[in-house]
Amino acid sequence: MKLLAVICIYFTMKRGTDASSIYNIDDSAGLGKRFDGIGGLSGGSATSKLLKAYLIQQRNQVLDILFKPNFAASLQILKVEIGGDSESSDATEASHMHNSWDENYNRGYEWWMMAEAKKRNPSIKLYGLPWNFPGWIGNSTQNPYNNVNVLATYIRKWVQGARDVHNLTIDYIGVWNERACNTTYIKRLRQELDVHGFSHVGIVAGDNGAWGIENDILKDPDLASAVDVIGVHYPRKATPLAALKTGKLLWASEDYSAYNNARGGGLWARVLNENYVDRYLTSTIAWNLIDSYYEGLTWDRDSLMTARQPWSGNYIVESPIWMSGHTTQFTAIGWNYLNHGSGVGRLAKGGTYVSLVSPDTKDLSIIIETMTLNHSLCTREVRCSPRPVGPQTVTLHIGGSFADVSQLNVWYSKLSFDSKQSVYFKHLDPLKVSTKVVTQGMASFSVGLDEVYSLTTLNTGHKGDFGPPPAAKSFPLPYVEDFDSYPEHAEALLLAQQNGAFEVISTGSGNVMRQMVTEMPIVWCQTNFDHYTATMDVIGSADWSDIYIEAEVRVGRVNGTHGIYIAARINNTGCTYFNASGIFFFIFPGKGSFSVSSDIERLHMYAEGAAPQLSQYGWNKMSLHTKGSWAVGYINEKVVFNLTVAAQPARGFVAVGTDVFGIADFDNLKLASSAAEADWVKGKSNRFYHSLLETQYQNQG
Repeated sequence: MKLLAVICIYFTMKRGTDASSIYNIDDSAGLGKRFDGIGGLSGGSATSKLLKAYLIQQRNQVLDILFKPNFAASLQILKVEIGGDSESSDATEASHMHNSWDENYNRGYEWWMMAEAKKRNPSIKLYGLPWNFPGWIGNSTQNPYNNVNVLATYIRKWVQGARDVHNLTIDYIGVWNERACNTTYIKRLRQELDVHGFSHVGIVAGDNGAWGIENDILKDPDLASAVDVIGVHYPRKATPLAALKTGKLLWASEDYSAYNNARGGGLWARVLNENYVDRYLTSTIAWNLIDSYYEGLTWDRDSLMTARQPWSGNYIVESPIWMSGHTTQFTAIGWNYLNHGSGVGRLAKGGTYVSLVSPDTKDLSIIIETMTLNHSLCTREVRCSPRPVGPQTVTLHIGGSFADVSQLNVWYSKLSFDSKQSVYFKHLDPLKVSTKVVTQGMASFSVGLDEVYSLTTLNTGHKGDFGPPPAAKSFPLPYVEDFDSYPEHAEALLLAQQNGAFEVISTGSGNVMRQMVTEMPIVWCQTNFDHYTATMDVIGSADWSDIYIEAEVRVGRVNGTHGIYIAARINNTGCTYFNASGIFFFIFPGKGSFSVSSDIERLHMYAEGAAPQLSQYGWNKMSLHTKGSWAVGYINEKVVFNLTVAAQPARGFVAVGTDVFGIADFDNLKLASSAAEADWVKGKSNRFYHSLLETQYQNQG
């Protein structure tokens, strides 16, 4: 066989092909590492928030595009945030335990997302990771490891709630996203999981932007027994030898983080190959799964696809979806990479290739990418390496278990960056593999720039397509939300909490939306946490300027907040939401007063004064009407201010919230353009869109 290979190379070179462009694809020398899957991350700031609000047809289409096997992205891992009641980049996800005595496993939408993923792909792996924690975990400190027993129990209960309430098996659990990794806690968590019947749940240690935990694992046998996976974020350098020596699974447990145009797709295609070629990482998970959060929030379109208009039904299948499919549709968790030099490596003129084989060695898939650097720029570019790429001829020499293969099915994408249209996931004619004695196993083809090829023995590839989605539209006004259509503890579908936890609570006279957090959470955002005292729940459009807002509000009798606000033209959200400017109208029922400020921290006041008409613990109706440089506010139908406001910010989101953590209720939220205010006052509000939303929790199919 060695002589035959030499003869093959000789004749190929005589025909003009450089020997360096011949790539052996052969399992004779053994296999490389096990492939652990490609995934997406729902969370790390409520990234899937708006998806549940879509009407059933478009919602199911989006979910199929993400998770359905052999259809589009066909993701193999779903990683979700374990909510902690505080901001984690774009927004906040609710904890399953706001307080030590409180447990609820129906809050938020990650349970729903995991169930929908499992419905489409029963083999998908589920992975949970916290960003922040409710304050009681730290006992009034910002340290979640203050009592490792308390934290381990809290996380175990989340795993158990997934099983007992939603029939979901969690496969992996992380420690603390991109923050300190406490080894004492990891060992305690392992014990807690094992004792309660969750020994199958693997612990991913690290989930950080740098290596390091591997050194602790090598020194501590108990830690080594506790950890199953070392996860690193955005790796761009070679994996440390110490990490390889641990024998643990090595993953890019968060990667990608790019704008989802063609360049984002180019980066994703490049990373999926390079993470094994250069780093021996066997799983890569994209942050984030889907841009299903309001346009205008931070990290715009930093996702595999876009679906942020539930009111129109519009969504966009972006290029990273198809880059995912080039690997996921032709592999499965449990396949093996071939060895470097025998199916894995770099192309002679730039680009990479990986080969994977099925456990029974009956099927082979080869993924080739030739992304140029400028068309695959990393978000964290400081850690990206240059890679010159040129057109080239690739010659495969297929041997071992696949020596008799006569053809490979071909799926092709080309990302275009000029006036030409990109080609995504096109099924080409099969690549013929020579069966002649002298050239047996040889196959050659030309490769251009910014291309991806999947060559496979499988016949299961499919480019799923539902046709054009509905056209995009602006957020519908007028809009009303009375919260009566929701089950208890649900989140309102279109309100996106920036800090705090706002959930629907049943009262004797109907449902209300209640802000539930009563003490400072353990925050994730790297800033002065003293600023994280106000809560915020936004809705609408970052482009709104002239707007009418009305809400009925009340302060809780027990653990109540001090003040409640409604606001317009909010220009800052995410980790620095506390820097938001806009028009903030506060009432303080306990003091019988109000204030109007240009910022959420009330450092710059427009007006303040007495409001004797306020009920201390009863309902108060607040109204704010903005038009150009003018703003007027009402409390219980009485004007309390009519003033001129600053020209900037000229537009922004609408929000409701509280001045500090504490219980507050909201009901009968109404939004209208200024021109429609008269109709609201007369009770002629258009409930069309809201009536559609009322069906969502009754029709989850």
